[in-house]
Amino acid sequence: QVQFVESGGGLVQPGGSLRLSCAASGFTLDYYAIGWFRQAPGKEREGVSCISRSAGSTDYADSVKGRFTISRDNAKNTVYLQMNSLKPEDTADYYCAILRRPFCGSNWSNYYGLDYWGKGTLVTVSE
Repeated sequence: QVQFVESGGGLVQPGGSLRLSCAASGFTLDYYAIGWFRQAPGKEREGVSCISRSAGSTDYADSVKGRFTISRDNAKNTVYLQMNSLKPEDTADYYCAILRRPFCGSNWSNYYGLDYWGKGTLVTVSE
């Protein structure tokens, strides 16, 4: 079965950190750029970060720049999102997806070729 499984979410206080993981099964990540996305209740899905096939290029939403770091381990077929200095507005379900190309590009968050969405992991930032 082809799927992503996200994990690592939870409840954290403002200023805290979490590390999300996105593990692929049934396919290899090697050929694809990977994106992290999030959706808060009542809001549209938002692109958070993207990493190219070789990890040589990354991109971040302005709202998370300097606080979040995306990385990947192709040998483990896994992509990570290190989230530091978390804010209440970071509260959302976080998902990962492949881009059906090896690079992110400027339109990665709205790319029509997003695929293999996982079920997400919930991040709640609250006192």
